[in-house]
Order: sequence, then C-alpha cells, then structure tokens
Amino acid sequence: MLEGRTVLVGVCGGIALYKVPLLISRLREHGADVHVIMTEAATKFVSPLTFQTVSGNPVHTSLWAPPVRWNVEHVGLAERADLAVVAPATANILGKAAAGIADDFLSTTLLAVRGRVLYVPAMDLAMYAHPAVRRNVETLRSYGCEVLEPDIGRLASGLIGKGRYPETERILTACLRLLGPGDLAGRRVLVSAGPTREPFDPARYVSNPSTGRMGLALAAEANRRGARVTLVLGPTELEPPSEVAVVRVTTTAEMRRAVLEEAQACDIVVMAAAVADWRPAECAPSKTKKTAGDLTVRLTRTEDILAELGKDKGRKVLVGFAAETDDLRANALAKLEAKNLDLVVANRIGLEPDRGFAAKTNQVTLLGRDGLVEEVPLLPKPDVARVVFDRVVAILEGGESGGSSRARR
Repeated sequence: MLEGRTVLVGVCGGIALYKVPLLISRLREHGADVHVIMTEAATKFVSPLTFQTVSGNPVHTSLWAPPVRWNVEHVGLAERADLAVVAPATANILGKAAAGIADDFLSTTLLAVRGRVLYVPAMDLAMYAHPAVRRNVETLRSYGCEVLEPDIGRLASGLIGKGRYPETERILTACLRLLGPGDLAGRRVLVSAGPTREPFDPARYVSNPSTGRMGLALAAEANRRGARVTLVLGPTELEPPSEVAVVRVTTTAEMRRAVLEEAQACDIVVMAAAVADWRPAECAPSKTKKTAGDLTVRLTRTEDILAELGKDKGRKVLVGFAAETDDLRANALAKLEAKNLDLVVANRIGLEPDRGFAAKTNQVTLLGRDGLVEEVPLLPKPDVARVVFDRVVAILEGGESGGSSRARR
C-alpha cells in the first residue's frame, strides 16, 4: 500500500515514545521507507539505536552531525518525505511548529516539509487543555496540518482524561488516509458488514458464519481514499476501523432501518453484510426447554434491503455481494439485474478455507452493469477492498477500470 512512499517520523521527548517503534514497524509492513528524527529529549528516554533498528535507516538527532548524504540533510529529508508524522507530539513541538521556530533538527525539518504533516499529541490532560496548546493546535490545522486528537484514558501522571497516546492502529489509519489517493474526498460512503441474527427465543438465533471482515476492510479503504464513512455493523468480535462512524445492529429489521436512513445522504452504498434471508416466524418469550422429540421452527422471509435500495437508487453507486455455492456468474448477474446494482462482487463459499466467510483472504469476480467481468485472484481482503473501490471510482468518473485480468462477456 505504501511502496515507494517515504515517511518521516519525528520523535519527541514524551514517555509515550516507547510505543512509536510499533508504528514504524507497521508503516514498514505496508512498504514505506521510514526515516526517524529524534529530539535531544527523546534520546534521554530511548536509544537512537532502537529506532535505527526498527526503521532500517540512520537516525537523525543533530543539525551539526555530518550528513548521511552530501546535501543539506534536513532539507533533503523534507523534500523526500511524502508524509511527516510527529509522535508523540509534545506541547513544546506544537508550540515551536505553530510559531515557526527552527532551533533543532526536527523543528527545522518540519518547516521544509512539502508533503502532508500529522501531529499526534500526547501529554497530561491539563497541558492539552491549556489555552496556549489549544491555540497552537488550531494554528497548525490552519496551516493544513492534521492533528490527531489524543485518546481518553489513564495517563503517566495516574490521572484519567484526554491526553493519552492513541492506539497504533488509529495512527496508522490516519497515515494511510493521508497517503491515500484522495479520489473519494468529499464523498459519503455507507458500508454494511457482518451477519444479522434472528432470535427464536432469548437463548438462540438463526444466523450465518460471517465475521464482517470484508465489510470492515471496505470501510477502511473508503476512509483511506478520503470518504466520510458510515459503517452499519452486525454482531462481530472484530474491531471496526477508527475514524469511521459505526451504527451497531443485530437483526435484519434493525439493519434495514439503519441502512435506509443513512443511505439517503450517501453517494455510494456497499452492502457487504451477510443479511439473514429468513427469520423465525415467532420468537418465544422464554427459553425453549430441551424435551424428548424434535423441534420444528417455522421460518419467514426477511426484508430485502438491497432490493429496496435499488428501487430508489437515484444517482447513488450501489454495490452488492453474492456469496454462492453454485452457478456463481449466472446467480451474480441475476442479482445485478434484479436489484438494479451498479456492481456485484461474487465469491464462492463452502469450498476452500482460504476464501469466503471468516477467511482473511478472498477470490472474487466483479460484474458491472457495463458488461465488465473481472476475475480477481486470491488476495487479502484489504486488497480485495482496494480493487472494489478502484471500480467504484471508475463508475463515478464514467470511465473504465481494472487491469489486464479484465474480460468482457
């Protein structure tokens, strides 16, 4: 995702800096070339050798050190950086950056960065609430910088409040968004994910094996591309992506209400949820006791949310999913036409453990209203999500999408 991108990480002297090596590792896992600048105070907490080891590059600590390359080192780094991340961002660096002070390697480099800049404040709650710090944060935002609000939790002082260093995955999500293509900026996207559960007594329900992993990947990808994302999420143990609005539901009726309400203001709707097709006709008020003999549960059809969306689609791009055991392409095309979809993502289930429900990978076929048939090879689900939104963007732009694997019917 970040192959060929250079990320500059500025590390300041806050106790939370011991968590920054994990962020660097995660950035490198995504392919980024990471360079680290440490303030003098930061070196008092953790050795530069630690950051050199995890980044795979020399660590910069002083303006007066001989340059690694024969140029003005801080200018060279700033020019190469697609993104600069300051983590943890102390009150000191926020004040210096807001005022344009350049008295060390990090503050001087930040003045020369041409790419995006992300500040990750972490400090005691009283410090972060101080009017001077709040003013500096707003000044940096007025410069076009991103400031990630800290978490609320237990701080180094023992107090509980706003000022805690954010979780690594939340910072990584912000980095991926800032380095993303931005081709969905200004768009509103609705994604449904996970299963629905239809109870037949207080202890039991009818459902399916969906974990919501594919839908969560789609929501994260839309966010990475700059969209404002709402995720309608059925029961799942997986954590939804940060910076995404989440509406939690359980039953199909609850999902229908949430989706139809949220979809009104959206440009793109992606229905990745594994919605139950049937519900018990009656739900017993108390637990059904095990007795001798069999139990018969009568089922009735649930609401067809996707069909309702297709009837009143307007100018929305509507994407559906088709999980099939037989006649994959024929069933997916029938769904595309019957429900007035722009794109259907079809995949086989029940055959291979590395695809379909609960798997971390999937192999899908994309079918579009324009006749597109694109066979997507087995990929991690975040990569599948990227392929899906490449096609959605092409639909929005009225153009063509897909690589050499695309075929026509």
